[in-house]
Amino acid sequence: MRSPLLDLPGAVPAASPDDAVAAHYGDLYAEQRALAAGRAVVDRSNRPVITVSGPDRLSWLNSLSSQKLDDLAPGVWTQTLFLDPQGRLEHHLHLRDDGDTTWIHVEPGRSEELVAWLEKMKFMLRVEITDVSAEWAVVSGVPGDDRLIPRAELAAQGPVAGLWAYEALRIEAHLPRLGFETDHKTIPHELGLIETAVHLKKGCYRGQETVARVHNLGHPPRRLVFLHLDGSVDELPPHGTPVTLGVSTPLEADPEAAVDGSATPGQIGFIGSSARHHELGPIALAVVKRTVPIDIDLVAGHVAAKQEVVVPQDAGRNVQVDPELRRQAAKMARERSAKRPDLM
Repeated sequence: MRSPLLDLPGAVPAASPDDAVAAHYGDLYAEQRALAAGRAVVDRSNRPVITVSGPDRLSWLNSLSSQKLDDLAPGVWTQTLFLDPQGRLEHHLHLRDDGDTTWIHVEPGRSEELVAWLEKMKFMLRVEITDVSAEWAVVSGVPGDDRLIPRAELAAQGPVAGLWAYEALRIEAHLPRLGFETDHKTIPHELGLIETAVHLKKGCYRGQETVARVHNLGHPPRRLVFLHLDGSVDELPPHGTPVTLGVSTPLEADPEAAVDGSATPGQIGFIGSSARHHELGPIALAVVKRTVPIDIDLVAGHVAAKQEVVVPQDAGRNVQVDPELRRQAAKMARERSAKRPDLM
């Protein structure tokens, strides 16, 4: 749904999947500074808004997703994940409850699939799911500061900053975005989402076994890194750009390191998002193999990059193993085996 703020003077549409809102309004760095200082908001009205109402809504969402939601206090924004049975990331939800209804916003283009799946999971529970994107819109300050407003009030918002300003601050804050820092193999530990969107001691949900196993017994295969890009190169590496080591070390192509499964020779990861920051210069988030040394320079396409650790190499397995999570993982394994006599 095209935003009316694209009709403002100087508005330039963003690229897909954000082409319904403005990338900027003619002064990228001034917009970033205003946003960072709290003097502007960003039009993110391309994000679908979904409501879940009914007395069973929070306990039901709690049973399906990674976050503990059954006791969510009204007015508190939080995040949760829907995972597939192998623990891979399918949906990343930002949500709050107002005491009667849970309000959710998700990535552009994800609502139809999400609503269809939620409808299938209702069973006999007292919940109602509604896509209210035609009536409600998301506007944001700095990342994490979201508001839902009637869509009819969008045109009255101001001062406004473009989405490029928001993305630069998001990358600076090391916040991953579904569809950018993720692919079909992504698990929560790789992106540091364990700290923000996963509750490690709640009840069972789809994909929990993988979360528990990695958290207590292993390491994720990849990790999120923050990159300072070479400012002398007049280009930003786009999403999916191969990341290689910044040394002349011969490496075999690693399909697991590529976003599309076909790796460039020597590839050890891919660019998720990149931006020009008003203070830091060109920056990016990338996903690389966990074993890549943290003190080595990297190359994003043809752009040299210095990395900062976001997710450490030892993410996952803890020195102090949580016995409750281990018991839960063991219980789920026994239940699965009981249903599959061939695994006994």
